[in-house]
Amino acid sequence: MNGVFVFDKIHGLPGHVLLIHLVVVILPMAALMLIASAVWPAARAKLGVLTPAAALVALILVPITTDAGHYLQDHLPNNFGQSAQVRHHAALGENLLPWAVGIFVMAAAVWILGRRFGLSWRGSAGGAARALPVWVTALVAALSIVVAVGGTIQLYRIGDSGARSVWGGTLSH
Repeated sequence: MNGVFVFDKIHGLPGHVLLIHLVVVILPMAALMLIASAVWPAARAKLGVLTPAAALVALILVPITTDAGHYLQDHLPNNFGQSAQVRHHAALGENLLPWAVGIFVMAAAVWILGRRFGLSWRGSAGGAARALPVWVTALVAALSIVVAVGGTIQLYRIGDSGARSVWGGTLSH
C-alpha cells in the first residue's frame, strides 16, 4: 500500500519517524493560526497568506508521512508491524488526512473571505456593500475552530498510540 512519495529512509533513519515531527509541529501551528485568523481580524491581517500556506504544507506532509509509516510498518522486524498496537496506530493515522484537508480549506476560506469581505464581527460597518452578515463570520469561525481542534485532537491520538506501540511498558521495566 505504499504510495508515490515514500521516504523509506532519510540519512539512514526511518523516514516516518523524522517526517512525523514536521507534521506534529506544522499541523497544530496551522490550526492555531486558523483559529486566530477566524476569530480575530487583526491576527488575520498580520498572518495573511501564511495561515493557508502553513495548512497547505501540513496537507502535503500528511500523506507523505502516512506512506512512510506504511513502509515502516511493512518492514519492521519480528512481525512487530502486525501487532495490534501498530495496526491501531496506522488506522488512526489514516484518519488525519480529512482533518488536514479541512484545516486547509477553512484556512483558505478565511483568508479569501477576509480579504474580499472583511469577515467582521461588526456587520456591514459603514454600509460597505461587500460586507458579509455577522452570522457568516460566526459560522466560518465555528467551522474553523471545529476542524482545528478536531485535527489537533486526532494528531494527539495518533501520536499517543504510536508512542505506546513503541514504548509501551519499555520504560517501566
